[in-house]
Amino acid sequence: MALNFLNRNNSGSNAEMSFIDHIEALRGHLFRALLAVLIGSVIAYWKMDFFFDQIIMGPAHKEFITYRWLCETSHALHMGNAMCLEDINIKLISTEMSSQFLMSFTIAFVIGFVLAFPYIFWEFWRFVKPALTEKEVSKTRGVVFWVSLLFFLGIAFGYYLMAPYSVNFFAAYTLSPLIQNTFMISDYIDNIVSLVLGCGIVFQLPLVVYFLAKVGIVTPSFLRTYRKYAVVVILLIAAVITPPDIVSMTIASLPLLFLYEVSIWIAARVIKEKKKKDAEEWG
Repeated sequence: MALNFLNRNNSGSNAEMSFIDHIEALRGHLFRALLAVLIGSVIAYWKMDFFFDQIIMGPAHKEFITYRWLCETSHALHMGNAMCLEDINIKLISTEMSSQFLMSFTIAFVIGFVLAFPYIFWEFWRFVKPALTEKEVSKTRGVVFWVSLLFFLGIAFGYYLMAPYSVNFFAAYTLSPLIQNTFMISDYIDNIVSLVLGCGIVFQLPLVVYFLAKVGIVTPSFLRTYRKYAVVVILLIAAVITPPDIVSMTIASLPLLFLYEVSIWIAARVIKEKKKKDAEEWG
């Protein structure tokens, strides 16, 4: 990969950019990305009632789509109400006068970031792209689409599977019947946001492995060697955040296991292409 950033003008010639030019270019990309987040945040704040009641608080409602789907699946598998949720015993409080007001800005910013993510990454890609050779650019066509797709798939996975399981588990978990769970609304939102955004980042694993394999840091043999440890970690995470039944744990763990296997396949393809290229160069 070329290490010097180039400014490609309309005439097709390449001119090296100075450090100050890089800073100016980066500032422009960051400003436009921040502006996109701000626009998304304004939209989210304008529709805060919907985003808070239907989206943020969705996993805390018994009628949440995931709970309904699990119950319908339980009936379809002739398991009765084994996977049906009777109730969510969660009570949320706010103990600071300004907390809900400030919380609305936090929620608006997070939602604005999620809505603007494709544009944010596109701006990042526009900044990085001049450092690539034409051949490297041709091999990374559609990267904005794939990064955005994986991010939103991760967001959906975290929101519709991980978040409701976590809410249900922690709301029902008690050391003693004498202890009543009463959570701060800020803690609830922090957990939902970190879990959902975390899944969005985790779902970038195939692309991360692709680039690490390109530079020789990760190999398919390395991933295969540590597969058993990865499986154990994934199953432990699924067991902690899901209700104590094998079906729920399987639903939560399968997508993560699938991503790991896809990453191995991607690494193998990259290594194969590198060996073929080296053979052609030395042949």
